[in-house]
Parts: sequence; structure tokens; C-alpha cells
Amino acid sequence: MAGGFRTEKDSMGEMKVPDWALWGASTQRAVENFPIAKRGVPPEVIHAFGHLKAACAQANLALGKLDARLVKVIIEASNEVASGQHDKHFPVDVYQTGSGTSSNMNGNEVIATLCNGKLGLGANVKAAGGVHPNDHVNMGQSSNDTFPTAMHIAAAVAIHKQLVPALKKLHAVLDKHAKGWDKLVKIGRTHLMDATPIRMGQVFAGYARQVEWALDRADWALKEMLVNMPIGGTAVGTGINTHIEFGRRVCDELSKATGLSFKEGKDHCEAQATKDSFVSAHGHLKTIAISLTKIANDIRWLGSGPRCGIGELVLPEIQPGSSIMPGKVNPVICESVIQVACRVVGNDATVTMAGTGGIGSIFELNVAMPVMIDAFLESVTLLANVSSVFVDKLLNGLQVNEARCAELLDASLMTITALAPEVGYDKCAALAKQAHKANKTIKQLVGELKLMPEARLNELMNYDSMTRPGGDGGAGG
Repeated sequence: MAGGFRTEKDSMGEMKVPDWALWGASTQRAVENFPIAKRGVPPEVIHAFGHLKAACAQANLALGKLDARLVKVIIEASNEVASGQHDKHFPVDVYQTGSGTSSNMNGNEVIATLCNGKLGLGANVKAAGGVHPNDHVNMGQSSNDTFPTAMHIAAAVAIHKQLVPALKKLHAVLDKHAKGWDKLVKIGRTHLMDATPIRMGQVFAGYARQVEWALDRADWALKEMLVNMPIGGTAVGTGINTHIEFGRRVCDELSKATGLSFKEGKDHCEAQATKDSFVSAHGHLKTIAISLTKIANDIRWLGSGPRCGIGELVLPEIQPGSSIMPGKVNPVICESVIQVACRVVGNDATVTMAGTGGIGSIFELNVAMPVMIDAFLESVTLLANVSSVFVDKLLNGLQVNEARCAELLDASLMTITALAPEVGYDKCAALAKQAHKANKTIKQLVGELKLMPEARLNELMNYDSMTRPGGDGGAGG
């Protein structure tokens, strides 16, 4: 943006700040110190700071620490930040001081400037008689407890609003396919080799159950974010310069604002010195990603072809697959899901290392928080978005190639398993090899050899019965 500059001061001296900017000297100093990623902390963290600063102001008012005139404008300004109205005024790089101090001060300065404007004192970070970024916006707080609290808020809201609805949508379509395809029998595969029959509905019920577990894991991750809020610990977890009720009151206000039930951490020293809750929660995200790779990879293999692969599923054709091979169509959505999982697994390594003692968590503070929340929120967003795309672009249009399923069932040698209780394992193994060598089906060969009455052979070779516990075709694992 074009324009001139104004002079702002912090404890280290003067800084030139763009005239249009709502931030002050502390933020500008961080902007110049950290030109690394050339992108700021995630917007979700900025919005979380807005909710947090409003809650802190309300708590300080209730505790008699802050004048109602100042609280009114702090809450107004903070709510504007929470709604995303001032995102462009949060320029501090994500790779900054590990405590997030620069982002906390960025929020304090922007909110103070907005407040002073509302009070008619001009766009000034430290207007006389107005709102001060440290003394008022940051009252009873430290960057060491506000940044990790903003992390908890941002992560919890993202899981609740993005990931959980996307996983519910994914579960619904998988469950629908499981029910709709329950009578369609196909050949099973273990070790990439032919196995006994299984119903396509059973396969998709397994996928649906994976997503049920994924929803449980998302809920577990959400709980980690809700129950251990660091706010109230200030500098090192002892609560210096704040009221003993401050943390609880802030959490109560945040719960009202977000609809989520936040609870103050039972031990502030643990809540600030470690980020075990984030390491644990992201572990659940990683497991969700792994579950999605299983589903996506199976579907792309089952849809391989169209003539020379397995071909039991027919995937929607959504774009050309090759710049050199005309007519080729690839399982691009499945590949997208798998690539997201690669990223989430990588993010898990980042979160884990950032939370490790001696690297991020050292003595009374974790000093790798900005990169941790950046990776965490990216994982939530990617998993939510790709789950939705998986449903919209692939699963809704997925079809079963019933003729191909029937063809492969008849050709399979492993249906011989149903005869083993009557014919014997060793004899059945020999028959399977004989049928393979002679290029005959199991039913055809056994019929020719007249090893049992035709009616009994037909009864045992009922493919559907082989997929149901207690059926005549059941032979154990």
C-alpha cells in the first residue's frame, strides 16, 4: 500500500511504521527481524487472539481491575479482530520468537489503536488517556500464556467446525454404500493374492467403521484442546501479576463466545512448559490421515484398469489423465487424499519435535509454538477439505462393476476353502493347483471329478454364504 510513515516507540526505541498500519513499534520490529516464510501466523490464530482479548477484558472488568469505559472499546475492537476484519494488520512471520510474543504484541497494538480511534484519540497505539497495549489490552497476561491459549482456541474451533463435519459427511456416504452394496459379492484379497469371497458392502462397512473411529479420534483431539487452557499462568506458570480467578473467568467467557467448553489447566506450570496435549492431539490427526490412505488406496486399486487391472469399482472420470496417452483417466482424487496424508505425517513430525524437551519445551516454557500451531492447523484444514472433496468428486459417483466382480469370483481358486471341512485341507490344496494348471474353475473341476453330489457342491460353492458366519460355506480363518 502506498503512503508515508509515522514514528512509534517501544522499550527499545523508535520505529518507522506505515501510516495505514494499525500496529506499532513492537510489531514493526518483528516484521523487520523475521523475513523468513513471508507469511503470517494462520488467520485462525489471529481470530483466536480476538476472542481471547475480549474475554480477558471482560474478566478484568468483573474482577474490578479495568475501567468499564476502556473495557467496552477493548471488547468491540477485539470482536472485530475475532471476526477477521483486520487480518491484514497482522504481518508478523510465522517463524518468529518461539513464545509467540511478537504475535501477542501485534494483537495488543492493533486492538489498542482501534480502541483509541473509537475513543476519539486518533489512530495512536499509545494515546494519552486511552488504551495502552500492555497495561490494558494485555492486563493480567503474558505472551507465555496468551499465545498457547490462542493455539488451543484456534485448534479447538478448527476441529469442531471443519474436521468433524467433514468426517461425518464422509462416514455418511461410506455407510450408504455399505448398505446399498451389501448383496454384491466379490473376491477378497490378502497379501495382494486371491482370498475367500467378501461382500462389497462388508468392505465399505469396514471403511465406514474406520471413519467412525476417526470421528472418535477427532473428539479426543478436541478434548485435549478444551481441558488444559494455559491462561492465568502469566510468565512461568505461577500467575504473577494476575488474579487467581482470572484464568477460570477467561475460560468461562471463551466458552460463551465459541460454544465450546474451555477449562483452565489444573497445573499452569505443566500447561506452559509443555505442549504434550498438542503432540497427543496431532497424533490422532495423523491416525485419521492413515485411515484415509487405506480407504483411498484400496479404492484406486479396486478401480484399476479399465481393462488390464482389477476393475471391480468404476471411479468417476473427472479429468484427462495424461498429456501423451489419449483417453487415459487416473484416480486423481485418491492420489490427492494420499498426498494430504503425506503432509499430515510430516506435520506430525514437526509438532512432535516442537514439543520435545530440549528443543521446544525447555524449563518453564515451550519456545516452538508458532510452527507447532501452523502445522497443526494445516493438518486439520487439509484433512477436512480432502475428506469433503473425496465425497463430492469420487465417492458420490462411485459404482460397482458387478460383472467384473462375478468374473473374478468364478475364476478364483480360493473358493476351494469352503470345501476344506469335507474334503480336507491337503486335498483341497492339490485341487487348487490342479484347477490352476488346467485353467478350470474350482466348481468345474470338482464337478468333473464327482467328489460330492452336485447339490452339495452347489450348496458349498454359494459365494454369498461364504461371507456370512455360520453359513455352510464358512470354513474358518
